[in-house]
Amino acid sequence: MLSSLIKLLAFATSVNAHGYLSSPMSRTGLNAQAGVDTCPECTILEPVTAWPDLDAAQVGRSGPCGYNARVSVDYNQPGPRWGSQPVITYNAGDVVDVQWCLDNNGDHGGMFTYRICQDQALVDKFLDPSYLPTDAEKQAAEDCFRAGELKCTDVPGQTCDYNADCTSGQACWRNDWFTCKGFQDTKCRGVDNAPLNSCYTSIAGGYTVSSKIKIPNYKSNHTLLSFKWNSFQTPQVYLTCADIAIVGSGSSNPASSSTQATTATATASKTSSTIASTPTSGTVAVKFNEKATTVVGQTIKIAGSISQLGSWDTSKAVALSASQYTSSNPLWSTTINLPAGTSFEYKFIRVESSGSVTYESGDNRKYTVPATGSTATVETTWK
Repeated sequence: MLSSLIKLLAFATSVNAHGYLSSPMSRTGLNAQAGVDTCPECTILEPVTAWPDLDAAQVGRSGPCGYNARVSVDYNQPGPRWGSQPVITYNAGDVVDVQWCLDNNGDHGGMFTYRICQDQALVDKFLDPSYLPTDAEKQAAEDCFRAGELKCTDVPGQTCDYNADCTSGQACWRNDWFTCKGFQDTKCRGVDNAPLNSCYTSIAGGYTVSSKIKIPNYKSNHTLLSFKWNSFQTPQVYLTCADIAIVGSGSSNPASSSTQATTATATASKTSSTIASTPTSGTVAVKFNEKATTVVGQTIKIAGSISQLGSWDTSKAVALSASQYTSSNPLWSTTINLPAGTSFEYKFIRVESSGSVTYESGDNRKYTVPATGSTATVETTWK
């Protein structure tokens, strides 16, 4: 029994790893950006039962925000570079984009989830820089976060599959969590099929893994979004968290957006038009191809004057994919189904890993969806 445990520990510590919450940027990621955490993807709870029972592991000192043994940092207590204030503000009830970063050499497959604990008194213990929560408090918080899972199935139209490495009757046979692809297939990288170094990891370069979650109808000036990834291949669970705020529902225009914790470095022009009359019924699949040079951790999104583009609310802007991005052809693209004949204004925005937003310069772009046909393409370059 002892020899088996020793082998398990040796195996777990020898595996190069792994993944962390990158949008909104986690406490772990912020410490890495400051140059202190030399391996943000190494915040691991191990060895534990990670599969097939996704809820079996007790978090111990890892807590809901993680403990990185490689750099001896406990992220459940705010530090000098993280935890003092929210990195992003969400509206209650909004559907928002979230993303984690997966190391190229540590794609262990499995399933992942996002959670919000609505016990503010308990969460406050993780917001006090002078206090390190006890293991009992960490487990109590983990239980609260588990009760506050933001289910994949809460987002209308989002594909919520069952994991290919799980079978009916097993504890992992659930689609409220988000799933990676089958381990013998593309694993977690297959969710986005993003290019190498689309996000930062310190070992072998990272890939983004994107999802949408629905923010609960809950308000807090400062709370935590916890990310949890259960590995299929190894007895490991990854836990990181981001500091967020949640305010009342509503939308804002680009010039007064309050959905980001950091002030945007540029703002869009005021909208001069919204939606024109729609002369015909049906929708058109409009593909937006935007050439925009970015660095690791940045994402390009499209915000506009119609609901399909978030009604100028940057937290609802549509993310573009960098799956075809190269240094010689920095292409970001997405396809959006829009009502035929609709006229609107829009702009591309660049979103930092911290959540801060920069609008492209100049006047708002204008576009009218074709009244006939099923597809259309818009080719643009960042300005």
